[in-house]
Amino acid sequence: MLFFSRHLRAARIFQLSMIALSVSMMSACNDDDVYLTLTGEKPLVIGHRGSPGYLPDHTLEGYRLAIQNGANFIEPDLVATKDGELIARHEPNITATTDVADRPEFASHKTTRLVDGVSETGWFATDFTLAEIKTLRAKQPLADRDPSHNGKYSIPTLREVLDLAKTEGAKVGRVIGIYPETKHPTYHADANLVLEDRLLAILGEYAYTKKDSPVIVQSFEVANLKYLRGKTAVRLVQLVDGDDYDFKTGKVTFAPPYDRPYDWTRAGKTENFDSMLTPAGLAEIKKYADGVGPWKPYIVPMKGSYDASGKMLDANGDGAVNYMDASSQPATSLIADAHKLGLLVHTWTFRNEAKRLAHDYKGDPKKEYLQFYRLGIDGLFSDFTDTAIAARALYDKELGL
Repeated sequence: MLFFSRHLRAARIFQLSMIALSVSMMSACNDDDVYLTLTGEKPLVIGHRGSPGYLPDHTLEGYRLAIQNGANFIEPDLVATKDGELIARHEPNITATTDVADRPEFASHKTTRLVDGVSETGWFATDFTLAEIKTLRAKQPLADRDPSHNGKYSIPTLREVLDLAKTEGAKVGRVIGIYPETKHPTYHADANLVLEDRLLAILGEYAYTKKDSPVIVQSFEVANLKYLRGKTAVRLVQLVDGDDYDFKTGKVTFAPPYDRPYDWTRAGKTENFDSMLTPAGLAEIKKYADGVGPWKPYIVPMKGSYDASGKMLDANGDGAVNYMDASSQPATSLIADAHKLGLLVHTWTFRNEAKRLAHDYKGDPKKEYLQFYRLGIDGLFSDFTDTAIAARALYDKELGL
């Protein structure tokens, strides 16, 4: 009897130990460190300009929808008005994103200005007071997207976006971060409307001054980020642009004004954006920023297939040769290189439309998201936050979460 009792007791101990191990493994699987991100935390989904896949860019309504659809951060691009207020617009030239061209009272404001060395004609936020801006309404800038909300929504200030993030965050029960981009800092400095001090003052009003504050500031220029680093502890990200794709080589191509940071151009530097993504370039970024924000093809190159004559093949057979005929290639080492230096990697921009998806994604945008989540991307910008969240849920399922 004692023999069997000992064996039963031993079996019970083994059973309990296996249960404990199972619980421990389940707990480990539920920890954030299962992700391949720099911190081991879940990759961020950032509402790019709000929800421009559904609503006009940079509106409170669009930001609200992004939050409701699960965004961790919302992104206001910042430009300044004539009287120095920061508003959310994609460019200083507001012609494409507002109804200003249909407002006869502002006909005299139409002008031509240089933005990053390029001559543009239209209406510029820097020629309007905030009061004037508030009479305008937002519109969808892309012709292939729903225009039915044009003329409905006003142009928000940065303070309004910050307030929305707080109130909507309280409603959904999570902290919503803001991810402002200082747009064309050199242009604004030339207009005596320096963005950075204005931004810091407003962030200070909200006590967003620390590294763990729910704010990340981004820019395509360099000098302003270095200036900000000396003034604030909030996280900073160096954006890295390019002009186009070379589908034969899979390389990013360069042409002004998308060849290099404009402050580099003004300073006489000749290196292109890609120099930032070399080991030496990343090490330099690490001196003043917490992360790097490269365009997607720097991480996953895109290439087409070519015939013997050097002509790119119409992979999808639609009679046209374009992005939809290119396919994603093996990833570069960029994410790993950045992570080795302790830099976050946030990439852009993810969209749902078929013409904005490569051939191998087969019309399913979630396949593109999954590709980047599996690579360990720390965050991504999406025009369709709901799709980004759905794909992240699929990724969690792959991980057994």
